[in-house]
Parts: sequence; C-alpha cells; structure tokens
Amino acid sequence: MKDIKSYSLKELEEEFKTELSLPKFRAKQVYKWLTLGVNSFDDMTDISKELRNNLSKLYYISVATIEKKLISVYDKTVKYLFKFNDGEFVESVVMNYHHGYTICISTQVGCKMGCTFCATGKSGFSRNLTPSEMLSQIQTSQKDLDIRISNIVLMGMGEPLDNYDNVVKFLRLVSADEGLNIGMRHISLSTCGLVNRIYDLEKENFQLTLSVSLHAPNNEIRSQTMPVNKRYPIEELLKACRHYAKATGRRISFEYAMISGVNDSDECARELAKRLKGILCHVNLIPVNSVEGTGYIKSKIERQKAFINILGKAGITATVRRTLGSDINASCGQLRRNTISSTKTNHKAKEE
Repeated sequence: MKDIKSYSLKELEEEFKTELSLPKFRAKQVYKWLTLGVNSFDDMTDISKELRNNLSKLYYISVATIEKKLISVYDKTVKYLFKFNDGEFVESVVMNYHHGYTICISTQVGCKMGCTFCATGKSGFSRNLTPSEMLSQIQTSQKDLDIRISNIVLMGMGEPLDNYDNVVKFLRLVSADEGLNIGMRHISLSTCGLVNRIYDLEKENFQLTLSVSLHAPNNEIRSQTMPVNKRYPIEELLKACRHYAKATGRRISFEYAMISGVNDSDECARELAKRLKGILCHVNLIPVNSVEGTGYIKSKIERQKAFINILGKAGITATVRRTLGSDINASCGQLRRNTISSTKTNHKAKEE
C-alpha cells in the first residue's frame, strides 16, 4: 500500500489521474482532508463511500497516536510519545512562546550518531521517518491541544540530514500554500554536522534556520562527545557553515551544550570565538541535560555568564537557551527509552 500523506498535491493529482482516472478536484478534496489530519478515509465525508473503499485498498494514512502525554506544571510545555502504524515510538515537544506555539519534532526512530550527552542514541536506531510521519506529529499535536502551530524545530529524535530525502520532502509539504503553510523562515533544522549534506541543503536554497550542534571548540573535545567529528573534523564543518551562510544569507545557530569541566572553560570560550570569527552566526548555549549514565553536569550560571562575556567581547553574539519542561524531561529520547525498557521488562516477566 502507498503512503498517501507523503504526496504533494501535484503528485496526488497525477496519481489519481493515472491510477484511478479521477479528475483533479478529487485529489484536492482528499488532500484537504489529509492536511486536516484525518486518521481514516471514512472521515472524508464529501466523497463517495465507493471511492473511500477503493482508496483504503490502495493507500494508507500515516497516523501518530498519542501513547503518553506529559504537561509541565511550570510552563505548560507538552511532551508527547507518539506511536506510529508499525508500533514504533517517537517523541515531540510543544512549547508556548510569546510569538506562538513551537513544536520540536523527530525525524528518525532513534539515532545512529552516538553523541554521548544524548538520550536518543542510547536506545538504538530503528528506521527513518517518512514525510507523512513528520507531518502527523504536528497534526496530532494541533488537534489535541486545539492550537495552530506556527514554528517547527527539527531537533527531536534522530539526525535530520541522515534522513535527507524524506526531510526535504517534508519541508516542501509543510511549507506548501495548500498544506499546513508554515513558512521556511519559521522552521529550524538541527544537524550534528554531516558536511556533505550541508552542501546539499545549501543548494535547496531553503530560507530556514540551520542549527549546528557544535558543543566543542576543537577536535579533541568534540571527538570525545560526538563521534561524527572523526568523520567530519571541526575545520571541515565550519568551512561548510561559512559557505552555507554566505550562499543563503541566513545566519547559522551554533548549539553549544555547556558541560561542567568539559567544554566550559575560559580557554574554550576564547578558542570558540576564534573559530567562529567571520561567520554570520549566533551561539546558543544549552545547559546540558541530565541523562542517566553520562555523568555530565550542567555548567553553573556564573560559568555560563563568563562564557558569554568572552564571546561577546570577541564580537560573537550568544545567549543561554531558556529551559522549558524541566519537570517532564522535555529533551527528546528519555520517554521512548523508558517505555521500551518497560515493555521489554513486562514481556520478560510474562515469559517467566
């Protein structure tokens, strides 16, 4: 069966014409319902029952079902554990800012990158998400909370550029006028630094914000925390970033997890400032999350301030990212990991 929600309107019109001998207006009707996030062809009330039955035999509708939902008592941040048609789980987080609602979505089930401070990779990698599964996270969240999401961050589970083709297709679908119509300037894509794909993304000329997970000022520290650095050293990564910023005219956001005693010294700040000189960028400092088994501790506020001051004096703008949903472990990976562990434990208990 074919994944109907991953079609663009133009592709669906052509598909219906070729496979079902249907006129364009039928494709537009179906596409409208898919954009609204219906879970079944039976919900498409303005098309005939016969056509609905035919569609259900040829296509499936990707659905993100809410398995768990946590709401922060502090700031109303909402964390979802979604279950897809095949039983796989991913996480998404909805945050309320003064400019509107932002959703952080996942692009893969698990992750291959193995960053030592991240919970997602500790539960392994299963598969890539389809464009429709990325859309479904947004649609289900909007319906559940009765809101309109205006900003998207591809910073949940997985490495977006490791699922390049599906992510690019999703970006085109979600920004389409006839779709959810969320503009590229309201979308941020985070990468751990797949240099070849940064050059590919540059050619797409999307006006999104590229967020690069840097987390270290040199290869020695970065290779210890991020295995991808052994494949793409920091010099190659920053060269690609300079090229990307110049070609697109878009400022790059460098993500920097502040880890006490690892990458937060004055020397690290000075070295980072030298590395980033001349790049159109902003540094987003992130107090590292407490993930079981890492032993990492977030930098103290005084250390964060000192780091920012050093960068500022060197002409590099930097801020500390506001922490939302701290009481619900809003960073992605931990809820899925706990759920999988619990499922395996229960299954083992039943066998015994």
